[in-house]
Amino acid sequence: MTLRIDISGLPSERLRFAASPLAELTAMLHVLAEPGHHPQFADWAGEVWAGLRPELAERLREAEFLWRSSQADFLIPARPRPTLAEELDEVDRIDDETYVTAALVTTCGSNRVPLAAPSPLTDASARERALDLAQARGARQEAFAERLLADPSAVRTRVRHTLEQCAEAFFDAAWAGVAVQLATDLRLKNDLLKRQGIGAALASVSGAVTLAPDGDCIVVDKLQDKTTAARGAGVTFIPSVFGRPHLVAVHAPGWQPVVQYPVAGPGPSEPVSLETVTLRLEALAHPVRLRLLRTLARGPHTTGELAHTWELSPPEVSRHLAALRRAGLLTARRHGRYVRYTLNLPDLTALGTDLLAAVLR
Repeated sequence: MTLRIDISGLPSERLRFAASPLAELTAMLHVLAEPGHHPQFADWAGEVWAGLRPELAERLREAEFLWRSSQADFLIPARPRPTLAEELDEVDRIDDETYVTAALVTTCGSNRVPLAAPSPLTDASARERALDLAQARGARQEAFAERLLADPSAVRTRVRHTLEQCAEAFFDAAWAGVAVQLATDLRLKNDLLKRQGIGAALASVSGAVTLAPDGDCIVVDKLQDKTTAARGAGVTFIPSVFGRPHLVAVHAPGWQPVVQYPVAGPGPSEPVSLETVTLRLEALAHPVRLRLLRTLARGPHTTGELAHTWELSPPEVSRHLAALRRAGLLTARRHGRYVRYTLNLPDLTALGTDLLAAVLR
């Protein structure tokens, strides 16, 4: 399960390390939406939520699908700018079709679509499918998708205004605190790139990012097998303090490859009983179950969604989910006609931070 970025013939100067205010704000918003992924920021998240005005808190909930399970590609800039305002201006220059398609990927939990696929803004069948997928995710997702498809301009304006309000409410203060860490990391990465080459720079990013032996490909350990090319535009690596332990990768057709990586490793795990460890490791011994867990780490999914993602039969998925539930790694909750399965992050964390980081990548 890897993302392979073709860099054959790419000059070293086209591999960039740069900080992005918008990408770090997106990481913070993910922490607020999924604090269980980031126990080290639990206190920070609690303080932020407690201090938010009710109107802004509701705005974050209505648009959280842009950053909760995965991040919309336009929120991870390929060409970072010095300020959040400048990066938001760049987002405003994206056409509606590109923006809507990227937003629907995160809102609907659907696979990324090829460039030639019909647009839900102009094609009735594509629109109906997008709304069906959003409905399966939940009422809020359905409402957001409906608004986005009905009036993309209004939704885009509202999302930008929400992000600008976040800057005043908590981002500006937090950014001032992490900017030094990011600058320090960037000095290290750029020095390695200049003095020792791409391989050394990538090795310092993460153990999950490597240079292929032939030097023509960057290999990133990710959820699904994907390929993309960096020829011409290059590759951008963005450090993140709040994004730990995630590796976020932009790889969809039409987008320049970007990897957002954590600047520090996770802390030690809490000890658990040998009996519990044995039961859970036995449940994880099957490779299909590990793949299902990595998908569920992005958010709740139904049996049908998991079966579609991994091209399995629903009965086969159900058997594996049952084994994971017996090990206490999943919970199930019914929402109308859908049963969604959720990963128990605290129990997974008890098995070790290496496993947690691998599942959350």
